[in-house]
Amino acid sequence: MAQRLIGAVEAGGTKFVVALAQEDGTILARTRIPTETPATCFPAVARFFEQASAAHGAIAAFGVASFGPIDIDPASPSYGTFTTTPKPGWSGARFHDVLGRFGAPIVVDTDVNGAALGEWQAGAGRDCATLAYTTVGTGIGSGVLRHGRSIMGFSHFESGHIPVPHDHAVDPYVGFCPYHHDCLEGLAAGPAIKARWGQSLSELGSPADKVELIAGYVAQLAVSLVLLHMPDRLIFGGGVMKTPGLIPALRRAVETRLAGYIQAPQLDPGLERYIVGPALGDDAGITGAIALGRQALG
Repeated sequence: MAQRLIGAVEAGGTKFVVALAQEDGTILARTRIPTETPATCFPAVARFFEQASAAHGAIAAFGVASFGPIDIDPASPSYGTFTTTPKPGWSGARFHDVLGRFGAPIVVDTDVNGAALGEWQAGAGRDCATLAYTTVGTGIGSGVLRHGRSIMGFSHFESGHIPVPHDHAVDPYVGFCPYHHDCLEGLAAGPAIKARWGQSLSELGSPADKVELIAGYVAQLAVSLVLLHMPDRLIFGGGVMKTPGLIPALRRAVETRLAGYIQAPQLDPGLERYIVGPALGDDAGITGAIALGRQALG
Protein backbone atom coordinates (compact mmCIF):
# COMPACT_ATOMS: atom_id res chain seq x y z
CA MET A 1 0.00 0.00 0.00
CA ALA A 2 1.41 3.37 -1.04
CA GLN A 3 2.29 5.76 1.75
CA ARG A 4 0.46 9.06 2.00
CA LEU A 5 2.54 12.19 1.45
CA ILE A 6 3.17 14.95 3.98
CA GLY A 7 4.16 18.52 3.23
CA ALA A 8 6.42 19.81 6.00
CA VAL A 9 7.42 23.40 6.77
CA GLU A 10 10.01 24.46 9.32
CA ALA A 11 9.60 28.23 9.36
CA GLY A 12 12.58 29.93 10.96
CA GLY A 13 13.51 33.55 11.46
CA THR A 14 16.04 33.52 8.61
CA LYS A 15 14.96 30.60 6.42
CA PHE A 16 12.13 28.18 5.71
CA VAL A 17 13.00 24.51 5.29
CA VAL A 18 10.28 22.85 3.23
CA ALA A 19 10.02 19.16 2.42
CA LEU A 20 7.75 16.53 0.94
CA ALA A 21 7.94 13.28 2.88
CA GLN A 22 6.32 9.89 3.17
CA GLU A 23 4.44 8.91 6.33
CA ASP A 24 7.47 7.00 7.58
CA GLY A 25 9.56 10.20 7.44
CA THR A 26 11.45 9.46 4.23
CA ILE A 27 12.07 12.83 2.56
CA LEU A 28 11.39 12.85 -1.18
CA ALA A 29 12.12 16.52 -1.91
CA ARG A 30 13.53 19.36 0.16
CA THR A 31 14.76 22.93 -0.18
CA ARG A 32 15.47 26.14 1.75
CA ILE A 33 13.77 29.46 1.14
CA PRO A 34 14.84 32.81 2.67
CA THR A 35 12.22 34.02 5.16
CA GLU A 36 12.37 37.68 4.05
CA THR A 37 8.68 38.72 3.71
CA PRO A 38 5.45 36.78 3.06
CA ALA A 39 5.25 38.42 -0.37
CA THR A 40 8.45 36.69 -1.45
CA CYS A 41 8.53 33.63 0.80
CA PHE A 42 4.98 32.28 0.50
CA PRO A 43 4.92 32.12 -3.33
CA ALA A 44 8.22 30.21 -3.26
CA VAL A 45 6.75 27.78 -0.72
CA ALA A 46 3.71 27.23 -2.95
CA ARG A 47 5.90 26.64 -6.02
CA PHE A 48 7.96 24.05 -4.17
CA PHE A 49 4.93 22.04 -3.10
CA GLU A 50 3.29 22.34 -6.52
CA GLN A 51 6.43 20.96 -8.18
CA ALA A 52 7.00 18.28 -5.54
CA SER A 53 3.38 17.18 -5.74
CA ALA A 54 3.52 17.00 -9.53
CA ALA A 55 6.59 14.77 -9.27
CA HIS A 56 5.55 12.52 -6.38
CA GLY A 57 1.78 12.68 -5.89
CA ALA A 58 -0.96 14.52 -4.03
CA ILE A 59 -0.20 15.92 -0.57
CA ALA A 60 -2.41 14.36 2.11
CA ALA A 61 -1.53 16.67 5.02
CA PHE A 62 0.72 19.52 6.10
CA GLY A 63 2.74 19.99 9.27
CA VAL A 64 4.09 23.45 10.07
CA ALA A 65 6.60 24.23 12.83
CA SER A 66 6.98 28.00 12.85
CA PHE A 67 8.56 30.97 14.54
CA GLY A 68 6.11 33.25 16.30
CA PRO A 69 4.28 34.62 18.06
CA ILE A 70 1.65 32.67 16.16
CA ASP A 71 -1.87 31.41 16.89
CA ILE A 72 -1.64 27.64 17.43
CA ASP A 73 -5.13 27.10 18.85
CA PRO A 74 -6.98 24.88 16.32
CA ALA A 75 -10.32 26.23 17.59
CA SER A 76 -9.35 29.84 16.85
CA PRO A 77 -10.56 31.56 13.66
CA SER A 78 -7.04 32.94 13.25
CA TYR A 79 -5.31 29.55 13.64
CA GLY A 80 -1.96 29.61 11.85
CA THR A 81 -1.73 33.43 11.83
CA PHE A 82 1.29 35.42 13.03
CA THR A 83 0.38 37.88 15.76
CA THR A 84 2.84 40.32 17.42
CA THR A 85 5.98 38.96 15.84
CA PRO A 86 8.74 41.57 15.69
CA LYS A 87 9.72 40.26 12.24
CA PRO A 88 8.74 43.03 9.79
CA GLY A 89 5.85 42.20 7.49
CA TRP A 90 4.82 38.92 9.11
CA SER A 91 2.10 40.05 11.52
CA GLY A 92 -1.23 38.92 10.05
CA ALA A 93 0.29 36.45 7.58
CA ARG A 94 -1.39 33.03 7.74
CA PHE A 95 -0.09 29.64 6.64
CA HIS A 96 -3.52 28.56 5.46
CA ASP A 97 -3.41 31.35 2.86
CA VAL A 98 -0.53 29.63 1.08
CA LEU A 99 -1.18 25.96 1.89
CA GLY A 100 -4.99 25.95 1.75
CA ARG A 101 -4.96 25.66 -2.05
CA PHE A 102 -3.82 22.03 -1.74
CA GLY A 103 -7.02 20.98 0.05
CA ALA A 104 -5.22 19.04 2.78
CA PRO A 105 -5.51 19.33 6.59
CA ILE A 106 -2.90 21.56 8.25
CA VAL A 107 -1.44 21.32 11.75
CA VAL A 108 0.49 24.40 12.93
CA ASP A 109 2.72 24.52 16.00
CA THR A 110 5.77 26.47 17.10
CA ASP A 111 9.24 25.78 15.76
CA VAL A 112 10.48 24.75 19.20
CA ASN A 113 7.54 22.42 19.75
CA GLY A 114 8.28 20.90 16.37
CA ALA A 115 11.95 20.46 17.19
CA ALA A 116 11.00 18.95 20.55
CA LEU A 117 8.71 16.49 18.80
CA GLY A 118 11.44 15.54 16.33
CA GLU A 119 13.93 14.91 19.15
CA TRP A 120 11.31 13.00 21.16
CA GLN A 121 10.62 10.69 18.24
CA ALA A 122 14.09 10.12 16.87
CA GLY A 123 16.73 12.00 18.84
CA ALA A 124 17.92 13.02 22.28
CA GLY A 125 14.42 13.03 23.76
CA ARG A 126 13.55 9.39 23.19
CA ASP A 127 12.15 7.62 26.26
CA CYS A 128 11.35 10.96 27.95
CA ALA A 129 7.84 11.27 29.40
CA THR A 130 8.32 15.05 29.71
CA LEU A 131 10.81 16.85 27.49
CA ALA A 132 11.80 20.51 27.20
CA TYR A 133 13.50 21.80 24.06
CA THR A 134 14.91 25.33 23.91
CA THR A 135 16.40 27.08 20.93
CA VAL A 136 18.82 29.97 21.38
CA GLY A 137 19.45 31.57 18.03
CA THR A 138 17.82 34.51 16.25
CA GLY A 139 15.29 34.33 19.08
CA ILE A 140 14.81 32.21 22.18
CA GLY A 141 11.89 29.87 22.73
CA SER A 142 11.03 26.68 24.58
CA GLY A 143 8.70 23.82 23.82
CA VAL A 144 7.55 21.33 26.43
CA LEU A 145 6.14 17.93 25.50
CA ARG A 146 4.23 15.49 27.66
CA HIS A 147 4.01 12.01 26.12
CA GLY A 148 4.74 13.44 22.69
CA ARG A 149 2.17 16.23 22.76
CA SER A 150 3.06 19.89 23.15
CA ILE A 151 1.81 21.68 26.25
CA MET A 152 0.22 25.12 25.92
CA GLY A 153 -2.29 27.38 27.59
CA PHE A 154 -4.36 29.93 25.67
CA SER A 155 -1.24 30.26 23.52
CA HIS A 156 2.27 28.86 23.26
CA PHE A 157 4.95 29.51 25.87
CA GLU A 158 7.17 32.60 25.52
CA SER A 159 10.26 31.65 27.50
CA GLY A 160 12.48 34.04 25.57
CA HIS A 161 10.68 37.02 27.07
CA ILE A 162 10.92 36.14 30.73
CA PRO A 163 12.65 38.83 32.80
CA VAL A 164 16.09 37.87 34.08
CA PRO A 165 18.34 39.55 36.65
CA HIS A 166 20.58 42.01 34.80
CA ASP A 167 23.66 43.39 36.52
CA HIS A 168 24.33 46.58 34.56
CA ALA A 169 27.77 46.93 36.13
CA VAL A 170 28.83 43.57 34.70
CA ASP A 171 26.81 43.84 31.48
CA PRO A 172 25.91 47.44 30.59
CA TYR A 173 24.19 46.41 27.35
CA VAL A 174 20.60 47.76 27.38
CA GLY A 175 19.06 44.84 25.49
CA PHE A 176 17.86 44.09 21.97
CA CYS A 177 14.17 43.24 22.43
CA PRO A 178 11.86 45.93 20.96
CA TYR A 179 9.21 45.10 23.57
CA HIS A 180 11.12 44.44 26.81
CA HIS A 181 14.72 45.46 26.04
CA ASP A 182 16.60 43.27 28.55
CA CYS A 183 14.42 40.16 28.76
CA LEU A 184 16.24 36.86 28.19
CA GLU A 185 16.00 37.12 24.41
CA GLY A 186 17.02 40.77 24.53
CA LEU A 187 20.24 39.83 26.35
CA ALA A 188 21.23 36.37 25.11
CA ALA A 189 19.85 35.74 21.60
CA GLY A 190 22.09 35.96 18.56
CA PRO A 191 21.17 39.53 17.56
CA ALA A 192 21.79 40.74 21.13
CA ILE A 193 25.22 39.12 21.20
CA LYS A 194 26.15 40.66 17.85
CA ALA A 195 24.80 44.10 18.80
CA ARG A 196 26.70 44.00 22.09
CA TRP A 197 30.09 42.71 20.85
CA GLY A 198 29.99 43.10 17.06
CA GLN A 199 30.34 39.37 16.38
CA SER A 200 28.93 36.02 17.44
CA LEU A 201 30.55 34.22 20.36
CA SER A 202 32.15 31.73 17.97
CA GLU A 203 33.57 34.52 15.81
CA LEU A 204 34.95 36.15 18.96
CA GLY A 205 36.79 32.93 19.76
CA SER A 206 34.44 31.86 22.59
CA PRO A 207 36.09 33.98 25.31
CA ALA A 208 35.38 32.41 28.71
CA ASP A 209 33.97 35.54 30.34
CA LYS A 210 31.49 36.17 27.53
CA VAL A 211 30.49 32.51 27.34
CA GLU A 212 29.90 32.50 31.11
CA LEU A 213 27.75 35.64 30.87
CA ILE A 214 25.46 34.17 28.20
CA ALA A 215 25.39 30.80 29.98
CA GLY A 216 24.30 32.57 33.15
CA TYR A 217 21.33 34.17 31.41
CA VAL A 218 20.26 30.94 29.71
CA ALA A 219 20.70 29.04 32.98
CA GLN A 220 17.98 31.15 34.55
CA LEU A 221 15.57 29.80 31.95
CA ALA A 222 16.85 26.24 32.39
CA VAL A 223 16.29 26.37 36.14
CA SER A 224 12.78 27.75 35.61
CA LEU A 225 12.00 24.87 33.23
CA VAL A 226 13.17 22.38 35.83
CA LEU A 227 11.17 23.96 38.64
CA LEU A 228 7.99 24.49 36.62
CA HIS A 229 7.88 21.31 34.50
CA MET A 230 10.35 18.78 35.99
CA PRO A 231 11.25 17.46 32.53
CA ASP A 232 13.23 14.24 32.12
CA ARG A 233 15.73 16.09 29.93
CA LEU A 234 16.58 19.58 28.69
CA ILE A 235 17.70 19.93 25.09
CA PHE A 236 19.30 23.20 23.94
CA GLY A 237 19.67 23.87 20.23
CA GLY A 238 20.03 26.85 17.92
CA GLY A 239 23.00 28.66 16.49
CA VAL A 240 24.15 30.32 19.72
CA MET A 241 24.26 26.97 21.54
CA LYS A 242 26.78 25.68 18.99
CA THR A 243 29.37 28.00 20.56
CA PRO A 244 32.24 25.87 21.88
CA GLY A 245 32.05 25.61 25.65
CA LEU A 246 28.57 27.08 26.02
CA ILE A 247 26.68 23.90 26.92
CA PRO A 248 29.31 22.87 29.53
CA ALA A 249 29.12 26.38 31.00
CA LEU A 250 25.33 26.13 31.03
CA ARG A 251 25.47 22.83 32.92
CA ARG A 252 27.74 24.35 35.57
CA ALA A 253 25.55 27.41 35.97
CA VAL A 254 22.36 25.36 36.28
CA GLU A 255 23.86 22.99 38.82
CA THR A 256 25.07 25.96 40.88
CA ARG A 257 21.65 27.64 40.79
CA LEU A 258 19.73 24.48 41.69
CA ALA A 259 22.07 24.21 44.69
CA GLY A 260 21.19 20.58 45.35
CA TYR A 261 17.54 21.38 46.05
CA ILE A 262 16.14 18.93 43.47
CA GLN A 263 17.22 15.36 44.14
CA ALA A 264 16.25 13.02 41.31
CA PRO A 265 17.94 10.31 39.23
CA GLN A 266 17.42 12.41 36.09
CA LEU A 267 19.80 15.07 37.45
CA ASP A 268 23.13 13.31 37.06
CA PRO A 269 26.21 14.91 38.69
CA GLY A 270 27.51 17.50 36.24
CA LEU A 271 24.23 17.28 34.25
CA GLU A 272 25.99 15.81 31.23
CA ARG A 273 23.07 13.47 30.51
CA TYR A 274 20.42 15.96 31.60
CA ILE A 275 21.38 19.04 29.56
CA VAL A 276 22.27 18.05 26.01
CA GLY A 277 22.35 19.31 22.46
CA PRO A 278 19.94 18.03 19.81
CA ALA A 279 20.88 14.60 18.47
CA LEU A 280 19.24 15.43 15.14
CA GLY A 281 21.19 18.66 14.78
CA ASP A 282 19.61 21.00 12.27
CA ASP A 283 17.13 18.30 11.18
CA ALA A 284 15.16 18.39 14.45
CA GLY A 285 12.71 21.01 13.17
CA ILE A 286 11.85 19.44 9.83
CA THR A 287 11.58 16.01 11.50
CA GLY A 288 9.07 17.51 13.91
CA ALA A 289 7.16 19.24 11.11
CA ILE A 290 6.76 15.88 9.38
CA ALA A 291 5.49 14.44 12.68
CA LEU A 292 2.95 17.27 12.93
CA GLY A 293 1.77 16.43 9.44
CA ARG A 294 1.40 12.81 10.56
CA GLN A 295 -0.89 14.06 13.35
CA ALA A 296 -2.98 15.84 10.71
CA LEU A 297 -3.48 12.55 8.88
CA GLY A 298 -5.36 11.25 11.93
